[in-house]
Amino acid sequence: MADRFLRRAAASKVIWKLTAKAVLERNLIGDGDRVLIAASGGKDSTVMAWALSALRPAIQGTYSLEALHISSDFCACCKKSALSKRLAEWDIPFTDLFVPIIGRLKEGEKMNCYWCSTQRRTELLRYAVENGFNKIALGHHLDDILETFFMNMTAAGKLSAMPIFLKYRKYPVSLIRPLAYAEERQIIACASEKNILKAACTCPYGINSGRRDMRERIAGFTGNSGAVKRRILKALSSGENDLLMEDG
Repeated sequence: MADRFLRRAAASKVIWKLTAKAVLERNLIGDGDRVLIAASGGKDSTVMAWALSALRPAIQGTYSLEALHISSDFCACCKKSALSKRLAEWDIPFTDLFVPIIGRLKEGEKMNCYWCSTQRRTELLRYAVENGFNKIALGHHLDDILETFFMNMTAAGKLSAMPIFLKYRKYPVSLIRPLAYAEERQIIACASEKNILKAACTCPYGINSGRRDMRERIAGFTGNSGAVKRRILKALSSGENDLLMEDG
C-alpha cells in the first residue's frame, strides 16, 4: 500500500514523506540540534536541503540548518551563486570553503574518489566542531547505501554499510543521512519538479565503474523495486549487529 502511494504522489511529497520517516524513525534530528548540510551543489544534497527545511514546521522542537560547500582545485562546475540563492529561499545560510584536494596529494599519488571524500569529510568535521554544529547531514540515498554494502561484501569480504546515523567517539558530532529511505530516481524526480536538476553540478570524475556495475546488478535481482530495496535496508538494520548504526 505504501509503495503504491509513493508511485502516485507528487515527487516532492514523496521525498518529504521519506525524509520525515527517516528522521523520525532513526531519531536523526532532535530539539536544539545545529545541523550542517554538506552541500556539494549536486541534486542529492540540494534536494536534502530542501526537504530538511520543509520538514521544520512539522517536526516537534526546533533545529537550525546551515550549509557548507567545499570548493576544490579540480572542480569548478558548481554554480555557487545559484546554490546560495536557492538555499537562502529555504532560510539556510551558505558558506563556501576552498580546499586544495589535489594540492594535498603526495608526489606520485593520483587523484581518486576515496582521497577526495576523505579530505572533504575531514574539513566538514573540522568546520562543524569549530562552529558548534552537532550534526552533519550527508546526501547519500538508499541506492548509495545498498551499493556500498554489496561492494564491501563482494570486493572486500566484509559486512558493512553506510550508517544512517553515525556517532563519533572522538568528536562531539554525528553524521546523519536523511535521504536513506529515498531512491535516486525519486530524488531526480523531485529535483526536476523543484527546478533543481538543471542547475545541479556533477563531479568530473563521475561514478566509478565498480559502483555502476553493482548498481546494475542490484537492479537485476531486485527488479529495481523500491519495496524490495527498502526490505534489504530493513534487514541490514535488524538483529544484534546493526550494520547501519556503527559507532565511529
